[in-house]
Amino acid sequence: MISSSATASARVLAAAAVLACSAALVAACGSSTGTTASPGASATATTQPSVNPGGTPVSVSPPTATATSSGPAPCATSALKVTVTTSAGGAAAGSTYYPIQFVNTSAASCTLYGYPGVSFVTAQGGSQIGPAATRNPAMPKALVTLAPGQTVHAELQVADAENYPPADCGLVTAHWLKIYPPNQTAPVYVSFSAQTCSKAKQILTVQTVQTGASGA
Repeated sequence: MISSSATASARVLAAAAVLACSAALVAACGSSTGTTASPGASATATTQPSVNPGGTPVSVSPPTATATSSGPAPCATSALKVTVTTSAGGAAAGSTYYPIQFVNTSAASCTLYGYPGVSFVTAQGGSQIGPAATRNPAMPKALVTLAPGQTVHAELQVADAENYPPADCGLVTAHWLKIYPPNQTAPVYVSFSAQTCSKAKQILTVQTVQTGASGA
């Protein structure tokens, strides 16, 4: 026959075993919940920006459209008639001013931008006389479009070579101008007679191309 004390001890051991099992189940359940991402968290992760190795978010933007020139092309030398209109010259402060005129002789519109290159030369294809024209920034550069047959100009200033002492100037008479249209490498030779310095004295100054046949 089992004594009452033995029965009580058995009950205490059984209760302890039940409690231990319950604690183990709770711990196991809590560990599973902490390592499983919820469906909502997973959806959010797919929308986060990509991250570079340094940890800085990478900004991803649609490619920017490259600016393309859909307008007229620059005027080639071969598309231009270049003249210097001496009858339109005006004198002031020891200089004379002439419009270098550019006429679009092609069948399509074209553009000019900036300064022409100008110098005196001994002949067509000849050597340069004195320094080339300096650039006068009085007028801002602007893109000028020439329709077929249209004329624009750049003002040329020719200083009086006699302003310089003869020994410093080396006075000569030039009969040709060598003119490069803006941004072109092929020149045009224009008949133009003026006194100039064969030494390094600045006689020529040119402005940027402007609309109109002259500055008048």
